[in-house]
Amino acid sequence: MAAESFEVGYLDLLHSGELKARAAEFYGRLSKCRVCPWNCRVDRLGGEVGFCCTGELGRVSSYGPHMGEEPPLTGWRGSGTIFFSRCNLHCQFCQNHDISQRDAGDEVTPEELASIMLELQHVGCHNINFVSPSHVVPQILVAVLIAAEAGLRLPLVYNTGGYDSMWTLKTLDGVVDIYMPDMKYASAEIAHRYSMIPHYPQVNRAAVREMFRQVGDLQINDMGLATRGLLVRHLLLPDDLAGTEQIVQFLAAEISPDTYLNLMDQYRPAYRAYSFPELSRRIRREEWDAAVRMAREAGLHRLDKT
Repeated sequence: MAAESFEVGYLDLLHSGELKARAAEFYGRLSKCRVCPWNCRVDRLGGEVGFCCTGELGRVSSYGPHMGEEPPLTGWRGSGTIFFSRCNLHCQFCQNHDISQRDAGDEVTPEELASIMLELQHVGCHNINFVSPSHVVPQILVAVLIAAEAGLRLPLVYNTGGYDSMWTLKTLDGVVDIYMPDMKYASAEIAHRYSMIPHYPQVNRAAVREMFRQVGDLQINDMGLATRGLLVRHLLLPDDLAGTEQIVQFLAAEISPDTYLNLMDQYRPAYRAYSFPELSRRIRREEWDAAVRMAREAGLHRLDKT
């Protein structure tokens, strides 16, 4: 099936030779890994693993057209999602913990990952959507190089928990077309308690600023498909533990009032959530209404409410 025609930045980097140079240089740095903010400095090329429990090869748990993403990504033929196993977050309420906290799926070489991308393009997906990519960016870069040389022409979506290093994001400048980060927490203390990560708000906000610098506000073409830009997700937590008001004010004031924001109310207790009484219930309707009101009062108007 023929894919839509998109202007994708990585083709310019391919033709100039820059994509090949970046992929080679970044892959080599797995020998002293600083791919994500954990800066584990382990030798992943030599078989060592750090916080993400991932060595030289990334592990793919599943892939295929996904009809459950935001409408500008899903379109009518689906977003070509590739779910990577493991994660650089340890969210105690993760609804995908069987993937994010375990070695689900199979290890794939960059050549195999490239074949997956080309298969998703062949079946008509509107984009290639890397889910939880933060710990496997070097592998993705090599695979994108191989796939682009073989005819990949779809926009690339970086679908992340939002704990990404500036160094890695700058390496992705011109490669990624659509950034889709979570903004999970406004409080560092709460982030550490529920996701076991340090300095999340500081790292997350710097990452979102850099993503926006690269791609700007989300652009949607005449067919209703996202082609480039920033799309932010924010999952509401009970009793406003996520700090929704601070996050929407940050987006409106320091990113853009035109930020495309998906406010998500689908929280449910999962994984180890019942170990925390405050996380042991779903979102109430009044909490949802308050979150929407806060976003609008902050000046955000492009709300995808799911």
